[in-house]
Amino acid sequence: MLTYILRRLGAGLLLLAVVTMVTFAIFYVVPRWAGRTTEQLATMYVGRAPTPEAIQATITRLGLDQPIAVQFWEFVRGIFLGAQYQFGRDTIECSAPCFGYSFQTYQEVFPEIVARLPVTASLALGAGIIWLVGGIAVGVVSAVWKGSVFDRLAMAVALAGVSLPIFFTGLLTLAFLVHAWGLFTTPRYVPFTEDPFGWAQGLILPWLTLAFLHAAMYARQTRAGMLETLNEDYIRTARAKGLSEYKVVLKHALRPTLTPIVTIFGLDLGLVLGGAVLTEQVFSLNGIGRYAVQAITQSDLPVILGVTLFGAFFIVICNLIVDLVYPLIDPRVRIHN
Repeated sequence: MLTYILRRLGAGLLLLAVVTMVTFAIFYVVPRWAGRTTEQLATMYVGRAPTPEAIQATITRLGLDQPIAVQFWEFVRGIFLGAQYQFGRDTIECSAPCFGYSFQTYQEVFPEIVARLPVTASLALGAGIIWLVGGIAVGVVSAVWKGSVFDRLAMAVALAGVSLPIFFTGLLTLAFLVHAWGLFTTPRYVPFTEDPFGWAQGLILPWLTLAFLHAAMYARQTRAGMLETLNEDYIRTARAKGLSEYKVVLKHALRPTLTPIVTIFGLDLGLVLGGAVLTEQVFSLNGIGRYAVQAITQSDLPVILGVTLFGAFFIVICNLIVDLVYPLIDPRVRIHN
């Protein structure tokens, strides 16, 4: 088991290194392959209405006239050890992990991301619990009651949930549940430490909207896995032994079905933690996703770069956690690894 964990940790660190190199290549190398000169590349980082002086200052500050290997080393060193930036006559320290400075706000990118992390984390964790529990529960019941009215209705709703984009369902919930019928308050973020009830009340509608999309996929996946498992020989053997249907379904049939569900959940949670772009934008939540959208519209590339790395980090970490949880769900993983 220890060997399995160490192997997965090593693979996770290697994947983070690869992600860092790929991210660097996207922002620094690929534009050169596309034919951009150093001045044109610097213009991308200056922002709108660049001046020749600002372009030259950006080239010097970011070392864009240096060899690619030197640029990559400075990029990695900034993440782990911090960096220094020259703004005119002023030298500004960027503490590690340094993702650079925003060209719009002139603030360090990483602290700005961290300041918005509680909003995105609250949205992701709350919605994640709802879609995981709700999707699995609906899928199990639909599989056990295959062909029933509940099964047909649940799968129809799940199909709608998978098909409808979140900006459409989000705007519908705002229009009817908030403004027309007044069933929910206007979504807003309140820190959990200040008011736990207000925190939940302000996020319940974004939670349900985001969870509706994912729960639909989880319900369909769980139902398909349960239907396949319920036809296995060991399930018939368990029933022949006189075990209750409750134990047969939850202990013997559901457990092997959870393995792909855990995989999907790790990926989905990592993506949402990296920034639930559409949900935050629709409900005006000032999280990482909305921060990224604002950076894209303002051509603020240091912010885009920072959010990309931050989101990739969460996806890798969530996949690593999934790998470590696998042996708890399926003991065969420990045997073969």
